[in-house]
Amino acid sequence: MNIIFMGTPDFSVPALEKLYDENYSIDLVITQPDKRKGRGKKMLPTPVKSKALELGINVFQPENINDIEAIEKIKKVNPHLIVVVAYGQILKEEILNIPKYGCINIHASLLPKYRGAAPINWVIINGEKETGITTMLMEKGLDTGDMLLKEKINIDDNITAGELHDKLMYIGADLIVKTLEKIDDLKPIAQDDHLSSYAPMMDKTLGNIDWNEKKENIKNLVRGTNPFPAAYSYYEGNRFKIYDVDIDESIYDGQNGQIIDINSEGIVVKVSNGSIIIKEIQFPGKKKMKVIDYIKGNDLKKGIKLGQ
Repeated sequence: MNIIFMGTPDFSVPALEKLYDENYSIDLVITQPDKRKGRGKKMLPTPVKSKALELGINVFQPENINDIEAIEKIKKVNPHLIVVVAYGQILKEEILNIPKYGCINIHASLLPKYRGAAPINWVIINGEKETGITTMLMEKGLDTGDMLLKEKINIDDNITAGELHDKLMYIGADLIVKTLEKIDDLKPIAQDDHLSSYAPMMDKTLGNIDWNEKKENIKNLVRGTNPFPAAYSYYEGNRFKIYDVDIDESIYDGQNGQIIDINSEGIVVKVSNGSIIIKEIQFPGKKKMKVIDYIKGNDLKKGIKLGQ
């Protein structure tokens, strides 16, 4: 089977490696153009490009996957199948119709729930208890194509979006191989649009903690935005990031958002239905660190109300 692989970030790499290790014929890898990153603005390849070159696979990086040159290049390869994993551009129907077996996408949710760009973050923010990977046939709608295979996992109460990302990318790699092994026998299942939900792209403002919320919701927000865009609040006007919190079962008097105590566990903050212990933070110009380490050289005061 002749395959074109489309992907860009770290999440895509295990699937590319797995297909290669299983001896599938990958004639071309398509990924986003190199970008300048870091303080020195050095031009860096995408993770998928780096892995493809390491494996000796040809790489194509069009600015627009839907322009004439890109479409003609894909037609020239004449793939039986295109595997798409977090590529980063929407494919027009002309491309979707090129391969014999169509285009198969690895999506990081149990479709039809959490269609869209950030399912891993939103399942945690919304307090879901399970998620998984779905392989699906792509169509012109946003993650609306017929489903092929699914694999479910439970969501641990303390897992972060970053940790869930790393777990799901390997599950996705295994599932795409299982999908291709059964491709001639699988019966695609249409999604029920009435059961669908949407997971929009993450925005930095989403991390702004509302201390009037319940402690469970605040913990989910912190976990679901770790490592990006990161939850945050304000201490005496200074914005600081919050990477880890714990639920405190104690009940305190005071205003929501008020620092009740600072101890070896962290910063105890009053919220609507109890309190939260902030355990890991990052102030501007400083490294991310545990609160217990931060307070050794920095002053934090009880009674201060967090937020703007």
